[in-house]
Amino acid sequence: MTFAAIPRSHVLLCVATLTVALAVDVRTDIVGQTVVSGGVWFVLLRILKDMEPGARFSLMACLVIATIGEVFLSLVWGLYTYRLGNIPGFVPPGHVLLLLLGMGLSGRLSDAAARVVIACAGVYAFVAAAAGADTLAVPLFMVLAAASLVMPSQRRLYASTFLVSLALELYGTWLGNWIWMREVPALGLMTTNPPGVAGALYCALDALVATATLVALPRLSAGQPFRAAGETRRL
Repeated sequence: MTFAAIPRSHVLLCVATLTVALAVDVRTDIVGQTVVSGGVWFVLLRILKDMEPGARFSLMACLVIATIGEVFLSLVWGLYTYRLGNIPGFVPPGHVLLLLLGMGLSGRLSDAAARVVIACAGVYAFVAAAAGADTLAVPLFMVLAAASLVMPSQRRLYASTFLVSLALELYGTWLGNWIWMREVPALGLMTTNPPGVAGALYCALDALVATATLVALPRLSAGQPFRAAGETRRL
């Protein structure tokens, strides 16, 4: 799943939006959170306006899948909880902005570097699990490894998404926007706050978005090739 080069202005806008939104959210109540969410949605809609239909479809697919995932992981499973016990309105569009950041970084990441990132995630997972500090790490790494093997053309995107999502997780948990449960509900596994391989969940989201685009977009476009920002999209 590749777009034409993400404009630097969009990359910087995504970084600034996510950074400021989380910093402001943790200092306010539900009313302030709603205002923050409105700002994040405004940024996303502004970016979508600049995208061609095919790219816009992928980003909207990300929005829908991420929302379903948040409901399940947080409200149903209870793997992590947000500060106010809800799913903040800025979280679903925030996932889309994170996907854009991953795409922006993937264009600057070599295949070799991507393999190193994934290998390091694997080393951490098995060491952390052996030490008993993060036994959830191995299953999460398996998700990342499976996505990389099934869709090797997306390996750079998975690696870049893994890095930017890890940075976001460290930032958000440090501020206190959300907290991961030490004991994984129903599985009897242990993890950290945040899990060191939490980025695997974001990579799974990327893989689902790529699959949805591969399956649905050709039907919607009546067999016309997908073009994103002037470039034929290859999955």
